[in-house]
Amino acid sequence: MKLSVTDHVNNGDLYMWINEPHFDRLFYTRDRQQKYLTIAWNKGAMQTVTIDEVAYDFMPNTILPLMVNQSFHFERPEDIVAWQFNREFYCIVDHDEEVSCVGFLFYGLDKQIFVTLDDAMQKKLQILSSIFIEEFNTADNIQGDMLKMLLKRLIIIITRLARSQYMPQTTLPDDKFHVIRKFNLLVENNYRNQHAVSYYAGQLNKSPKTLSNLFALYNHKSPLSVIQERILLEAKRLLYYTDKSAKEISYELGFEDAAYFSNLFKKHTTYSPTEFRQSKSLSAVGK
Repeated sequence: MKLSVTDHVNNGDLYMWINEPHFDRLFYTRDRQQKYLTIAWNKGAMQTVTIDEVAYDFMPNTILPLMVNQSFHFERPEDIVAWQFNREFYCIVDHDEEVSCVGFLFYGLDKQIFVTLDDAMQKKLQILSSIFIEEFNTADNIQGDMLKMLLKRLIIIITRLARSQYMPQTTLPDDKFHVIRKFNLLVENNYRNQHAVSYYAGQLNKSPKTLSNLFALYNHKSPLSVIQERILLEAKRLLYYTDKSAKEISYELGFEDAAYFSNLFKKHTTYSPTEFRQSKSLSAVGK
């Protein structure tokens, strides 16, 4: 079953997928124009989810947040309940940072997250899902507002769980954590043209050293590593999903010197761009 509602004023879309056998996303081809964030719930047994050609174990009763530009497919999509929405539906109004479409679930971490549901949380989400279905089937003049409230509630619940499961025991103060989240968002929006830590530090009114020290408190990756890994991930996606040449990709990612880009790619992946494409090594994508 696929339920949907559209805000025709703002071009906002919200979908709910329930046990649909063909639920997937192909960002670089079929779904390029549909910029939807996804929250997927595996209600069945453990299965494989493939994200940008990387296979992950998707455990039972686990929530998976997925970005706009991620391609994915499930081993058993009929076991999935999922919500998809675009910025126009949920972010047309400035929401609280923590639970917005640029909040913790989608920009708080630099790795793929899976949020585990205990029995109590499963029941809570099952009730919430039933209310979603009821509201999708109630076409009145407050339907959109009701669904936005429910979506915010869903994001709040999952954000709290994700933070409890992924944040260090000695968590950063919120103001410092928001600097990291904003850095991740800035990288996502500018990595094609801005490769230097100094640019992002300046946008955040921090020195590069202060930013590096903050990241050292939070995790082992440096700000430069985050920038380079985002560039390399996009390069791998373009090599896998498009027929653009390595030279075209290097220019698209902001490198004037294609040889420099090729050396950077090989340093981090052990493959040259051409070798990577030829190898079709699924395990290499996204690493």
